[in-house]
Amino acid sequence: MTTDEILWALRAECPIPSRLSPHADRVQEWLLSLLPELGLPLDDAALQRLARGAFARYAGRLYPEATEADLRVLTALFTWFFLVDDACDGPGRLDPEQIRALRNGTLALLNDGPRLRPAGLNGPLRRLLVLAWREPRGRMPSRWRLRFADAVGRHLDGTWQEMVNKEAGHRPNVDEYVELRRATSAAEVSYALTEFVGGRPLPDPVYHHPLLRQIGDVGNDLLSWYNDLASLDRDRATAGGHNLVLAIQGELAVPSTEAVERAAERWRESMRRFVALRAAVPSFGPALDEAVADHLDGVAYAVRGTIDWTLESARYPVGTAPPASGS
Repeated sequence: MTTDEILWALRAECPIPSRLSPHADRVQEWLLSLLPELGLPLDDAALQRLARGAFARYAGRLYPEATEADLRVLTALFTWFFLVDDACDGPGRLDPEQIRALRNGTLALLNDGPRLRPAGLNGPLRRLLVLAWREPRGRMPSRWRLRFADAVGRHLDGTWQEMVNKEAGHRPNVDEYVELRRATSAAEVSYALTEFVGGRPLPDPVYHHPLLRQIGDVGNDLLSWYNDLASLDRDRATAGGHNLVLAIQGELAVPSTEAVERAAERWRESMRRFVALRAAVPSFGPALDEAVADHLDGVAYAVRGTIDWTLESARYPVGTAPPASGS
């Protein structure tokens, strides 16, 4: 099977139902009108690339029950993360020192508000984050804000470590890569945002319960590895070995086609584990069970939403339709 065929096959095997917010397309139009106002250097071609990226549809797949106003907040946050990703991984990418400064400036804004202007986060990226953070900061309790900022910090720490590895020519083995990928994916950020949408932050002992953490990690692996398969061709040239397929290929000294198959089988095994772990979640009591269910749905939507968005977004060169039967 080709990589594209494997991607479509894994989508067909995913037991999580597909969801999409009815507000997604309107919010995408709002986003495209907003970004030039923030001072981003966007010509028509750049705006078209952002339009084809369909970030509002991604947010709408992860948070299908969000209000239109909240989906705007989520889409702005998602766009900020994608712009940061492009700055760290594209032409003229940031070096480790600049990424560290960006991390520190971002956490200062999230923790202390927009009054201070630390170096490292400025210009359109700062303006976009100030806009996107205003509603969560005003609406959510301090313990949730700390949880969110910690998740963002871990993501940017992972981004920094990946760049350090690239500059040193260090290609991670599979175990090292899997752990690092859990940070660079920003899945933990998306999990925290489920609580923003639902308005019911879990108590820390429940949020960090070992079983819920396991489910979150496996969900993170599922969405990350699917993305790795979709971005494999690009990552061969730019990722310095930071892709599950490339890590498998390097560690086991197998051909690329075998590494792709091994990555796909690893994904299938993790999906079976995800289903089993979710079925084993106990009751946390009537006061918490609904919020726990929302959290688990958020992890599941992150997995399925990433699959569906990957196949529809122009960021990934995947065929737009499944292969014909018998092909």
